[in-house]
Amino acid sequence: MKKLQKRHASKWSISLMIMMVFALMLTACGGEQNKENTSSNVVQEEQTKAGNQEGEQTATEKVVTDAMGHEVTIPANPQRIIASYLEDPLLVLGHKPVAQWSVANGIQDYLQDQLSGIPTISYDLPPETVASFNPDLILITSEATVQNGLYEQYSKIAPTYVIGDAISADWRKTLSTMGELLNAIDKAEAALKDYEQKVADTKAKVEAKIGDKSAAIIWLVSKNFYVVNGEVASGAVLYGDLGMKTPNVLAVLPEATANWNPISLEKLVELDADYIFLVNSDKGQAGNLEDALWKNIPAVKNGNVFELDSTSSWLYNGQIAGTKIMDDLVRLIESK
Repeated sequence: MKKLQKRHASKWSISLMIMMVFALMLTACGGEQNKENTSSNVVQEEQTKAGNQEGEQTATEKVVTDAMGHEVTIPANPQRIIASYLEDPLLVLGHKPVAQWSVANGIQDYLQDQLSGIPTISYDLPPETVASFNPDLILITSEATVQNGLYEQYSKIAPTYVIGDAISADWRKTLSTMGELLNAIDKAEAALKDYEQKVADTKAKVEAKIGDKSAAIIWLVSKNFYVVNGEVASGAVLYGDLGMKTPNVLAVLPEATANWNPISLEKLVELDADYIFLVNSDKGQAGNLEDALWKNIPAVKNGNVFELDSTSSWLYNGQIAGTKIMDDLVRLIESK
């Protein structure tokens, strides 16, 4: 074999040279093709960036100051958010929380078509429970809930932003603020625009059906009656957004600051509302609805009481809550 190789050494040298030249040519062609592919990828990446800029905000990490003066670094794309009692705006902005608000006797039932299966967390947010969910962002409604060193404990778990009472008292401002934090301003603005259109459409339907009749919103729970503050929940929707006429019971509670204020059955007898919307948490229980005083209220005697389940959205604030309240309102008055 060695002799054969020597005998044909010159032929092998020529063949090897040809092969090397051919390989170099292939490499050069491949290089050009790679350049074309790289160039194509760059163009595609730039087009994608441009598309994102046109369709939605580019997610970026940001440092912001919350209602308590804390500088908070908000992640670009938080995936595990705890926003107790802020689930309504959170869902509007396209996020689901890692845990949802709860109290001893329930959760926000009206959101369960989107929150079903998501574990609950107590409304007072025990730090050890918060930590167990490994959040990457914590949003807090009120300054009062992070007193006594709680803020420091939460901020060691994840970036913690306090929205504050001044903003969280208004669900529209809350939605806009959260939209800024979560790089979803466009979604927040679109949701607000849709809501205002819903208000206009609902107002027209209500006026066409019942004119300028007055309405009272009452909550019955544990055999006690409460009347809604006209600036929150279903009160804000009916009286504020839709401009429905308020009943005299609101006028006799000028100092009321709670969302729902207690009112005696004796006082309710004086109620001049044409319609009563009753959120009944005592449904199926014997109680005040069998009392002669209740039955003597004009709206009750006229059969103008619309009963709502305690799982409805009438006890809550938010874009989703308000939309559902308006749907309920139209459905009920059109059933008469």
